[in-house]
Amino acid sequence: MATIAVYSLKGGVGKTTLAVNLAWAAATRSARRALLWDLDPQAASTFLLEGHASGRNAAQAIFTRDVGPAKLARHTGIDRLDLIAADASLRSLDRTFHELDKKKRLAKLLTALADSYERVLLDCPPGLTETSEQVMRAADLIVVPVIPSPLSMRALAEVESHLGRKGAPLMPVHSMVDRRRKLHAEALAAQPDWPVIPMASIVEAMAVRRRPVGAFAPRSPGAQAFADLWQAIERRLASKR
Repeated sequence: MATIAVYSLKGGVGKTTLAVNLAWAAATRSARRALLWDLDPQAASTFLLEGHASGRNAAQAIFTRDVGPAKLARHTGIDRLDLIAADASLRSLDRTFHELDKKKRLAKLLTALADSYERVLLDCPPGLTETSEQVMRAADLIVVPVIPSPLSMRALAEVESHLGRKGAPLMPVHSMVDRRRKLHAEALAAQPDWPVIPMASIVEAMAVRRRPVGAFAPRSPGAQAFADLWQAIERRLASKR
């Protein structure tokens, strides 16, 4: 099993869009047994996959009670893709991790999923928090969406500085790219090896259709961009072995 975290210091950079489409690609294009674990209290991934928490405060109960995370995983209706849904109880997850004082609690819970899944995608809340610290210790790869702008680049530099050599490798991704904009074009030229996810109406339509792009527009440039990114992730994971 490999764990891929989709994380950003900033919100509004396409993090959830990446997480949902990469989970779909893992299950559909790579035919992996995949799980998307929504750790963000906004529950956007849960909404897009039409998921619902198993019960009141169930999302946080995984961390505080003796309940295996696999018991709260629910099928999404997409072959080979399950979801652990988020809910509002995750708003206090940072405090829970602090009170538990178990630095590898998330990593231990992920280990319990190894017999059930080949790929686990984590949709992480933004910010440098107790939750992000847990994620950085638990993930095999951290995918970081970066809008081509100075502020997003600054946020990436902060994450790189904070992580240092302590955690998983980072994989920056140009997100919400409009090649007609000079600033975006210059950013892509400066980092030509980064994967690129375009700003496109078909990607924005996910919020209406509540499905990954590849499920309703498989031939679109957006779907192809997510597929290319997933292939790059699989290559990175294979190179670590």
